[in-house]
Amino acid sequence: MPSNAELRDIALTVARRAADLAYLRRSEGVEIAASKSSLTDIVTRADREVEQLVREAIAASRPRDGFLGEESGGGEGTSGLTWVVDPIDGTVNYFYGIPAYAVSIAVVEGDPDPATWRTIAGAVVNPASGEAFTASAGGGARLNGRELHVNRDVPLELALVGTGFGYDARKRERQAAFVAQLIGQVRDVRRIGAASLDLCSVAAGRLDAYFERGLNPWDHAAGALLAREAGALVGGLGAGPEGEDLLVAAPPGLYEQLHPLADAFYSEWR
Repeated sequence: MPSNAELRDIALTVARRAADLAYLRRSEGVEIAASKSSLTDIVTRADREVEQLVREAIAASRPRDGFLGEESGGGEGTSGLTWVVDPIDGTVNYFYGIPAYAVSIAVVEGDPDPATWRTIAGAVVNPASGEAFTASAGGGARLNGRELHVNRDVPLELALVGTGFGYDARKRERQAAFVAQLIGQVRDVRRIGAASLDLCSVAAGRLDAYFERGLNPWDHAAGALLAREAGALVGGLGAGPEGEDLLVAAPPGLYEQLHPLADAFYSEWR
């Protein structure tokens, strides 16, 4: 079994290759291949091509591991490890040329289910900025090799908080209702458009906290590890783990203020 650091390095190597391809395809012009949950939930040909590159690269170096990708789905392995991949997180940003999109690759132990897995390594690479975020369980979080730490001792009223919205219009309205409730209690709210980068921003101190409902496993697998390794608490509804129903990430003191607000609101959303 390789060490967590070795798995992290594999994730970073593959993510850099994938990021180079995503950046190249962006410079050539983006072509929409399909839509998924709604007309605004788009898939580009680059999404599919980048994921294929990642899948083949991981299969070459770790042939016994499983795979779970946003575009190509899952494949079972025999090693107990699964690679969870978002080839281009922030596809709408990518389509519009907004430089906030990323390749996200994580390695998890156990079934590829956020309710039960344990993330042990990950990398998030922003092709537009050249920033590479990495983490391994117990090994800390880094940005281009520099150790990261969350912002400490930030009260709710001074917190810069990130969030995101779903593709379905009615769900966005519900999500916006909580933002309207929260915005008078914090410094301000940011909506960047890529969950992996939002979580990395918490790790890097660019955001004090982040919350969102409706995330898929590949959206947060690597980013949540980065936030944790930088000192954040990350959780979901009640005392449960992060998942589709809710994700909140913040330093301990701020988490204790923000999580109950989000939990109370989203617990009623069934």
